[in-house]
Amino acid sequence: MSQHTDDPLQLLKQAELIYDAATVNRAINALSNALTKDFSEQKPIVLSVMTGASYLLGQLLSTLEFPLEVGYVHATRYHGQTLGKTLSWKVRPEKVANRHVLILDDILDEGITLRSIVDECIQLGALSVKTAVLADKQLSIEKPIKADYVALSVPDKYVFGCGMDVFGWWRNLPCIYALNDS
Repeated sequence: MSQHTDDPLQLLKQAELIYDAATVNRAINALSNALTKDFSEQKPIVLSVMTGASYLLGQLLSTLEFPLEVGYVHATRYHGQTLGKTLSWKVRPEKVANRHVLILDDILDEGITLRSIVDECIQLGALSVKTAVLADKQLSIEKPIKADYVALSVPDKYVFGCGMDVFGWWRNLPCIYALNDS
């Protein structure tokens, strides 16, 4: 997918709705319940993978019923494009030594970025590292990591909304859309 447009309204108009807002909200509530059950005694540090996981973090934060600290990491492979390239660290994990770590990400695509973040946390001395993603893209290839918690599965298309962008646009949408292949 190499097309680029300066017209975000046209992108949205031509996109395919994958999940409406009600479905996304139900999935995030179910994710919150699972995380509350599993982390209620761990006092984890929750690391949001910027920028995409900011939506998920915002939706989850007030619903998680356990003590936690919040931090963030910023590693990217997309650089404003629809195809991933070389991993670039902007902010590495902090305060993870001797801590239980929960990493929130918007999407588990090829898994390279999330795998690198998990490995970095382990190398920095985390007691445990778990991952939760809003969307797990169904690819035909084997990924180097599986998310411990998945809210929704999405098809092998370029998806956006709910924190995921398309050419920098539409992270703010409460629904998940896919770019058309045409």
